[in-house]
Amino acid sequence: MERVNFHNQTIFKRDAEKTFSSQKELIQDLIPNADVQHVGSTAIPNSLTKGDIDIQIRVSKVQFTQAVEALSTLYESNEGSVKTNEFRAFKDDANTPPLGIQLTVKGSELDFFWKFRDVLLQNDRYRIEYDELKRSFEGLEMEAYREAKDLFFSKIMRTPEFKQLKTDIDK
Repeated sequence: MERVNFHNQTIFKRDAEKTFSSQKELIQDLIPNADVQHVGSTAIPNSLTKGDIDIQIRVSKVQFTQAVEALSTLYESNEGSVKTNEFRAFKDDANTPPLGIQLTVKGSELDFFWKFRDVLLQNDRYRIEYDELKRSFEGLEMEAYREAKDLFFSKIMRTPEFKQLKTDIDK
């Protein structure tokens, strides 16, 4: 049974920024015009984090299949995640820190990771609420934490702050 533990983001800040920068360069070499964004708690100052880095790669619908093939040369498919014609998840648990990669078609149903980051960056009360949720699951089962996190993000998706953020396609 996997347990979840959190740390202050500042512990990982330098390594996270360095890793994101190098991964972004690799990804953009393989997928020109991809919008590569650092998302997740390591991208949000003063947040609690598990210490992994989340990267969202946003591409056009036309680029998606080629992007899946290209990313498969760098990362392992995250078999525990959803697979659609507009979303794929990859991972690299051997990387230090570990990587989670979310490939999305711009404007698709699952093109929201960057929005969560932006809402948490712009609204400290949501970040604090999310950190409190994390503290309440410290040392407990990962699956239970993930369920609570999904409920929290469902709530965030209903906020005016989230709804006002527009994708490239919406602009």
